[in-house]
Amino acid sequence: MALQGHRWQFFRAGAVDQVSLRDGFDLLALPDLDQKLWVALAMPTHDVDVDAKTLELLDVNKDGRIRVQDILDAVAEIKRCFKNPSEVLRSADAVALDQIADAKVLAAIKRMLADLGKKTETQISIADTDAVTKAFETTVLNGDAIIIPASADEGPVREAIEAAIASVGSVTDRSGKPGIDKALCDAFFDQVEQHNAWFASGKDLVANEAAADAYLAIKDKLEDYFTRCRLAAYDNRAQTALAAADAELAALTTKQLTHGDAAIEALPLAKVDAAARLPLRSAVNPAWADRLAAFTDKTVVPLLGARELLTPADLAQIADKLAALLAWRAAKPVTKVAGLAKLPDASLRSKVHDLIAADAALADEYAQLTTVQRVVHYQRDFGRILRNFVNFSDFYSKKDGVFQAGTLYIDGRALHLCIPVSDAGKHGALAGSSAACLIYCDIKRDGVMKQIAAALTNGDDDNIFVGRNGIFYDRDGKDWDATVAKIVTNPISVRQAFWSPYKRLVKAIEDNFTKRAQAAETASNAKLDAAAASVDTAADVGKQTAANGGTPPEPVAKKIDLGTIAAIGVAIGGIGTLFGALLSTMFGLGAWLPLGLIALMLLISGPAMLLAWLKLRRRNLGPILDANGWAINGRARINVSFGAAMTELAKIPQGSQRVLSDPFADKHPPWKLYLTGVTLVVLAGTWYVGRLDKYLPESIRSVSVLGTSAPAYKAPTPAPAAATSAPTVPAPAPTPAK
Repeated sequence: MALQGHRWQFFRAGAVDQVSLRDGFDLLALPDLDQKLWVALAMPTHDVDVDAKTLELLDVNKDGRIRVQDILDAVAEIKRCFKNPSEVLRSADAVALDQIADAKVLAAIKRMLADLGKKTETQISIADTDAVTKAFETTVLNGDAIIIPASADEGPVREAIEAAIASVGSVTDRSGKPGIDKALCDAFFDQVEQHNAWFASGKDLVANEAAADAYLAIKDKLEDYFTRCRLAAYDNRAQTALAAADAELAALTTKQLTHGDAAIEALPLAKVDAAARLPLRSAVNPAWADRLAAFTDKTVVPLLGARELLTPADLAQIADKLAALLAWRAAKPVTKVAGLAKLPDASLRSKVHDLIAADAALADEYAQLTTVQRVVHYQRDFGRILRNFVNFSDFYSKKDGVFQAGTLYIDGRALHLCIPVSDAGKHGALAGSSAACLIYCDIKRDGVMKQIAAALTNGDDDNIFVGRNGIFYDRDGKDWDATVAKIVTNPISVRQAFWSPYKRLVKAIEDNFTKRAQAAETASNAKLDAAAASVDTAADVGKQTAANGGTPPEPVAKKIDLGTIAAIGVAIGGIGTLFGALLSTMFGLGAWLPLGLIALMLLISGPAMLLAWLKLRRRNLGPILDANGWAINGRARINVSFGAAMTELAKIPQGSQRVLSDPFADKHPPWKLYLTGVTLVVLAGTWYVGRLDKYLPESIRSVSVLGTSAPAYKAPTPAPAAATSAPTVPAPAPTPAK
């Protein structure tokens, strides 16, 4: 296919231009697509809803991550193996044989189907490859250049493999059993040959090994004894001083002694003699008697002949005769095979090599089997991986992304954007920058504990709190108990932000009222306690006064603080003035009153709405996935409309019938009465400011009733004074009647 000048198609989702993968041409052109246009650059092989075997086959270097190059390598293999790469974009559990372009792969598929007894089958499925792979891997020779004991027949070769595993270690065969490869085989036989060479060099000395063992068991004690004897010969005072002291012997008298007591063992081997003659059969330290007898029988007699006493010269002669054997022992090589009860013949190395080579010869066959596995797994899963790597079309088309773990049901909502969490601390530190409201939940099922992070993108969080319980359904439909462990608070919608100031006000009033009520209750209880105490005191005083024949004192009335009353009056007057000014201003708007109310509400809610709008514009899926090991290449926004789809609110199904009568419902407030009262107050306020005067008779207008106190009252303008220069003209006299 000629890919020069390939014409891509992009779609807009999540505020990002994402490439469309329409057919095989788009698929094969992926190596030429600028990586800056890929939505993701890496994804983990865990915590994603893709078959683990597919991810294992895709992760060539086995580092637990899928990167761009892994995707491109898979594209190259698809190009080589498929006649029509467009088929890979359509998920299917089987691949038709007529779709395979590579002759070697086709031959391997036919051989596998034949082994399964399906020679006439026209397609191969994932179940077929799994069956063949399992059968191949459990054979003794499976192409991994590792042999297990079962790879050889009963006999020396199998024993050599077992000895190598026991001494130099093992590697795991494809069957899952321990075995050895060529490196371990050579290490084992190198040590065998080294040990055999050392042993051969001392084969004439081993006859005296029993004599050497008996000598070494008592050598230091013999040297100690003869050194004491030489000191006694040097100075006769040392004979007494170096012998067992009286205090040491006295200490033994109070102990319960045994044959091998450490205190006895520390005493000299025998009585210190300046002549340096050690008795071999009698008068020796009982703790050393057995070892001295073994030394006599196994060393002295075979090397020097029978005798009753041992001198320093005799001991030196024994050391000379055993020197070669002891030097040979000291030269023993340090190997891991020395502890084996029986060493194999070194000539078996070549036979083990041949067996490893025979196993390695099947590597090409296993490689073909692996290629077939990739072909069928890519047919089923690769298209979905691309739709969650190159673009996020599955997520934005509401088909669920591979990173979504399931659905959380809580507080009458279904939260679909749930992400598995492996490290809660790391996830919370990074995911908080997503500007999304996140609910971290501990989920539990059958003793297994996990954690998820659910994005709350619709409704409000008024009834979400730590400790709230819900139910989580995973991808397999299994239900888990879910408990809210942590909440990362962020705006959910502009509508929620609009009401948030009023909710905070109501909450503040409720909290203040609760505090005052509690304080009042405490004060009331204190007064009751004080009153009870005063009654008891008064009774005691009365009794005392009566006993003395007098009259009880009159109670003193507490004076009223006039300053407090004045302050309360001023406060009430200020509030009334403020309320009156507000009403006057609002009613003064006349027909613009509704707009004034709207402006007032926007003045209160506007800052919260603006902040919420700015944060909702930044609400981003990227940090949530980055916290799980993804490498998101850009922004993946979750706007309000898409967020409404990710968090579904409870809705009564269409066509359902509702019975609205509730026998236990709270009594409805008299809204008609409230509405009438509010209407009268509004009309009264409007009349008070004079807005109704032009519609009312003069007698009931506000200026007529309130006079100069009416806000609408205007003082009359005085008439102008007459001119002083004008002459006064007398009024004409009336004409008399005829």
